[in-house]
Amino acid sequence: MKKSEWRKSAINMLKEVPESKRESIEEKLKHRLTQTDEWKLADVIGITISNGFEWNTRPIIEEAWKEGKTVCVPKCHPKQRSMDFHELHTYDQLEVVYYSLLEPDPKKTQKVKKDFIDVLVVPGLLFDKKGYRIGFGGGYYDRFLTDFPNKTISLASNVQLVDELPAETFDIPVKKIITENGSTG
Repeated sequence: MKKSEWRKSAINMLKEVPESKRESIEEKLKHRLTQTDEWKLADVIGITISNGFEWNTRPIIEEAWKEGKTVCVPKCHPKQRSMDFHELHTYDQLEVVYYSLLEPDPKKTQKVKKDFIDVLVVPGLLFDKKGYRIGFGGGYYDRFLTDFPNKTISLASNVQLVDELPAETFDIPVKKIITENGSTG
């Protein structure tokens, strides 16, 4: 199967998760993430603002704030096909951009250097046992991760794990995948 076919199938699967099951999975993912050594030792967390069928990241962001951690969220630059991260202290610092995504408003937030982020929570649609993933197809995270020196973790339901995904030379695996039943890596 091509990556685009894997992607379409995964999106359809995630959209069909019933709300009650979704909430249960999200609570387990948050709990497992916040119990990891990576989380406990991190001062700065990089994480996306979830949208639509993605696992809700707001409870994780709020837990990080509650624990006194610095939260950084991505700002994409479509023309350059790149992204950087900005500190987020309140949701009022977000703006609606293309595809109704929420991103940090550069006028209200401070950009951070990538090595400042201790743990980066990397989104994805499907993951394999080696940590390779299929994301949303823009390649933003693969480019960002090229020289990212710190910890990477992804959150996924067990249904998002497959034995093997097609990986290309520029694909960069995440170091740990957390599911509702445990973790890899």
